[in-house]
Amino acid sequence: MIISTTPKLETHKISAYLGIVTGETIIGANVFKDFFAGIRDIVGGRSGSYEKVLREAKDLALKEMEQRAKQIGADAIVGVDLDYETVGPNGGMLMVTASGTAVKL
Repeated sequence: MIISTTPKLETHKISAYLGIVTGETIIGANVFKDFFAGIRDIVGGRSGSYEKVLREAKDLALKEMEQRAKQIGADAIVGVDLDYETVGPNGGMLMVTASGTAVKL
């Protein structure tokens, strides 16, 4: 399935718009990741543990959105937007939402 942030595809003609599809995921960052990320931030390095969690959350949200698009017969998703938000007590959870328009080519 083609997934694009652009509103149209250069090499394909969209024949039908099927509607908005979304995928959401919420992932908790555990205490050890937070502790080691804090140390790296103080030292000035990159936080590999947070980067890994961000990638996992993004991939899960995109996969869920793609599955929903397939269920309604879509060939592609255009206009994809990713939103990141911290939720829960002290921002201990990461929420990633992917949304786009499912289309038939």
